[in-house]
Amino acid sequence: MARVLTPRAEDFPRWYQDLIAKAQLADNGPVRGTMVIRPAGYAIWERMQSEMDTRIKAAGAENAYFPLFIPESYLRREAEHVEGFSPELAVVTHGGGKQLAEPVVVRPTSETVIGEFMAKWVDSYRDLPLLLNQWANVVRWELRPRVFLRTSEFLWQEGHTAHADFADARAYARRILHEVYEDFMVNVLGIPVLVGRKTARERFAGATSTYTLEGMMGDGKALQLGTSHELGQNFARAFDITYTSAERTVQHAWTTSWGVSTRMLGGLIMVHGDDNGLRVPPRLAPIQAYVMIVKAGDGVAEAATKLRDALRDAGLRVGLDDRVDTPFGRRAVDAELKGYPVRIEVGPRDLAVGNAVLVRRTDGSKTPVPVADVVGAVRDALEADQQALHDEALALRESHTVEVGNLADAIAAAATGWARVPWSEVGPAGEAEANGRGVTVRCLVRPDGSVPDGDDEPDLVAVLARSY
Repeated sequence: MARVLTPRAEDFPRWYQDLIAKAQLADNGPVRGTMVIRPAGYAIWERMQSEMDTRIKAAGAENAYFPLFIPESYLRREAEHVEGFSPELAVVTHGGGKQLAEPVVVRPTSETVIGEFMAKWVDSYRDLPLLLNQWANVVRWELRPRVFLRTSEFLWQEGHTAHADFADARAYARRILHEVYEDFMVNVLGIPVLVGRKTARERFAGATSTYTLEGMMGDGKALQLGTSHELGQNFARAFDITYTSAERTVQHAWTTSWGVSTRMLGGLIMVHGDDNGLRVPPRLAPIQAYVMIVKAGDGVAEAATKLRDALRDAGLRVGLDDRVDTPFGRRAVDAELKGYPVRIEVGPRDLAVGNAVLVRRTDGSKTPVPVADVVGAVRDALEADQQALHDEALALRESHTVEVGNLADAIAAAATGWARVPWSEVGPAGEAEANGRGVTVRCLVRPDGSVPDGDDEPDLVAVLARSY
């Protein structure tokens, strides 16, 4: 059979594009830099949304929705913010056939418009903390688009909160970082993320601190999978978000923002995908167990339907493929491309001896299983394979991360993976030099790997890599 995908080792970017197309995840949109997310891809995004939304609400935030269009003047109130986003803005100057009195910006992020309404809604310390989240689309005009990774329009969630003091704001930004994002990425996506602090050069525009979650892709490059920002009182001053304290003094609030996007779909592909297609971690998969009729025969359709129902009754997400008018080999290739964690193949020959065949997507193994034992065997396989995908990704990261003592060695090591180097050997000047050679400081961590409170702590370690 002719190969379906370009091998990863031969051409990783081409493999990525092949997989997106052949697994029917997305297409390029009609406007450069936009994308159409197809049902198979959107089903994965919906699962991401569901898992994330549950965690966000558990952290106390409530969902809301804010306008797509933002008055240009709002962005100009926070100078660093507008400067950081100016190259990416899409600006509307005409509407209804007339020139607008004031141009409006298609939201690149919503700190400004949400800040405007926080100022209206917050009056007393009793109104704090105000914890908001929205699921929305945003537009950042991308010059070098790549589906899921960098598109001019993408989907995301963005959280925005206001607090009575610095300590509460910092604690909440960290809570989102660890309890929401890290937990989801490690335990659902199966991606062992490195959690750290961005340098001043890489900080979000208008933030006082930016925390990041970095994943290593299959080619050794880094991908920023999510960020959480402390905004200090910058936006509170710009938008007059004030409250009356218990001591009856008027204070500016402390704010945070945080977000993850459909970029996670790109990360999922590049971390777990292989030469046969996507591999979706079982806890994330829209279809965890895919029952397939190999060929028609006496009792085969009935047995397959009963297995589907038994798996569904056991609480699993299940699909049934009974398209016997399509060659089984073609259907099996399609199932592998889409990354269903487990397939249960039901055919006359195996059914005659009371078996079905359990196929695991992680390693391609095929095991005859008594029909009565299929539910238990599927459960065991899903749990084991969730861990296996994580462990495989962790092993790749560990084998492609080196400790070096100076900037030159770090830049050289970034050709094939990540480099850990003392931040004192890099500094802002070394960071600029690395950037000029296509390498960035992905984050700063303490020697023990924990997240620092500031970028001036002693003995910090910089992690350098090439990135998407």
